[in-house]
Amino acid sequence: MITPMIKYPNIKRTIYLILLCFVAFGYVNITQASIAPLSSVDAVMKMFDKGKVPPFSFVYGGKQSDTFIRSWKYKKEKLEADQPNTQRLRFIYSDPKTGMEVSCEVTTFTDFPAVEWTVYFANNADKNSPTIEQAHAVDYAFAYKAKGTPRLHHAKGSNAGRDDFQPLLSPIEPNQSVYLTPSRGRSSDEAGFPFFNIETPDQNGVMVAIGWTGKWYANIGQGSDKAISLTAGMENLALYLMPGERIRTPKVCLLFWEGEDRMVGHNQFRKFILAHHTRRIDGEIPKLPLASFVSRDGPQPCNEHVCATETSIIAEIKRYEQFNILPEVFWLDAGWYPCGGSWPNVGNWSPNKDNFPNGFKPISDAMGQVGSKFLLWFEPERVVKDKPFVTIGDEHPEWLIALDGNGNQLYNLGDASARLALTDHISNLIEEANISYYRQDFNFDPYPYWQKADEEGRSGISEIRHIEGLYAFWDSLLVRFPNLIIDNCASGGRRIDLETTSRSTPFWRTDYAYGEPIGSQCHTYGLNFYLPLSGTGNFTLSPYHVRSAMSSNLVVHWDIEDPRVKIPEVQRLIAEYKQARPYYYHSDYYPLTDTDGYTGENVWMAYQMHRQEELDGMVVAFRRPDATNESVDVQLKGLDPNAKYELLNQDTGERTVHSGKELLSGLTIALQEAPGSALLFYKEVK
Repeated sequence: MITPMIKYPNIKRTIYLILLCFVAFGYVNITQASIAPLSSVDAVMKMFDKGKVPPFSFVYGGKQSDTFIRSWKYKKEKLEADQPNTQRLRFIYSDPKTGMEVSCEVTTFTDFPAVEWTVYFANNADKNSPTIEQAHAVDYAFAYKAKGTPRLHHAKGSNAGRDDFQPLLSPIEPNQSVYLTPSRGRSSDEAGFPFFNIETPDQNGVMVAIGWTGKWYANIGQGSDKAISLTAGMENLALYLMPGERIRTPKVCLLFWEGEDRMVGHNQFRKFILAHHTRRIDGEIPKLPLASFVSRDGPQPCNEHVCATETSIIAEIKRYEQFNILPEVFWLDAGWYPCGGSWPNVGNWSPNKDNFPNGFKPISDAMGQVGSKFLLWFEPERVVKDKPFVTIGDEHPEWLIALDGNGNQLYNLGDASARLALTDHISNLIEEANISYYRQDFNFDPYPYWQKADEEGRSGISEIRHIEGLYAFWDSLLVRFPNLIIDNCASGGRRIDLETTSRSTPFWRTDYAYGEPIGSQCHTYGLNFYLPLSGTGNFTLSPYHVRSAMSSNLVVHWDIEDPRVKIPEVQRLIAEYKQARPYYYHSDYYPLTDTDGYTGENVWMAYQMHRQEELDGMVVAFRRPDATNESVDVQLKGLDPNAKYELLNQDTGERTVHSGKELLSGLTIALQEAPGSALLFYKEVK
């Protein structure tokens, strides 16, 4: 989507467009003080030196920050590193006249060419501050040398479509820009995905990630020859701060890369996410589960898990144990609470006594006895009003934000009392029920609620406080329960960003047509460019369907009472998935087929997961139902051309040996049936 550089109203917009014309003809610089080489963390850090304009900007009291920030009091502090291979600094800029303090907490990494930071504003005066607006958490320009057009590699967000996370390519033309933002108040909703890759013509690039679980924006443009500008931040912010008040802005991460193939950047970033933005338990990245729904289906009017009971779940656990097909996690989704027979009636987070007269302990005990764990669904930020059941919000209506004519109310995590009450309530249930996986969903748009709750002259404050409260809520749960894993859902994958990725994993990355295999293939293909960990659901027992849904975790729903289901086939597919699962973690990802028409019924799709340290990998390929070609030629990546590799065809058991040069030049994968799938494992041999 090509748009003007940024949106400013009325006179400010006119002034900005005039300045843009000067930029186009070379009369002013593209940004504030200097243009840095693209591939240098050091160049970014130098902009935090005393007397320099830092790589963020804002308007304060009607004036642009680059006109005054060098005259503010400056201080640099070293902070304690909170994880290995990191260095943390705080840069403080203070205005002695108004008491405004702007601090920027910066992290650099000794194991990756990356830098990230968060900007904070604090009012240390005894009166309201001047207005802060147009706060760009990053405002920076990157130089490049070669002729040509820079390219922006980005993706769609989630909209319950086959094209969720679709890879997109936008050229960055002179005097134009690409403007990215989610459609509503969830960070990866529909139009925007807060991870992208800027590639220059001279084989350099920068991976960009934004941490903000609300309405962020990013604007990427080429305003002068051989320089790319990047601004990003929170889209709706124009407010004063009251005395003693402090707010934060979105986190920004830049990872620089060099190479002939932009996948160098994507794969460095995948490793970076695992190393520095993935939750660890006892120092290790936890293996994400093979999970199975419990008692999801039932006769009308059952919906979701409304008809699940203590008796039915325990019987199901015993049946899975009998057939030796136990999942690692049993998954109880929406409908387990008092909801009047319809799961969207949310707000009361206590077990429905009709279905669970003894609470959840009997079922969690039954799961533990067979070696499985318990996942439970919540949607704590939504409270449906005018329903015949008691919620926390009924006792404190001031904790709820309502809109006229809308049955959904937003539980305000920006209210500290509301957040603490919810934290205690959910914590008690986690402890009593021995919940190992806490699943948090969010099925409506919070943006209009935040806008309604904003006071005059304080646009954006409700969004800021709610998102700060969300992070504090999750962090509190993780402190109280060090072995807890958070599953991040928001109508599927509509709340994926750097901050949520640091605390959680999307086990159910889209609400698109549950189990539809082509959609699952497309979602894996697109999301793997940026994130190594995600999952989705499988509802059909066949190699084609299960392989379509494979990722770092897998959620299955198989009717093992159906006489057509063959238990040995279930056992074989479970074993196959567990064999494939490790390749989705510490691997380089390579798409082997094109993005053109990749959602279609008549194409092949293939991708490769390559483990450089283990010298092995996996190729997954799909012949879609209307693909007329019985074979596809793919060129593997990341191999040593002088080495030899043994290739195992999982379906035939055939083993063949090939040179790395041969596999890099081309491998033919043939399938007679459509739809069909191929799963190939390879390893280097002497």
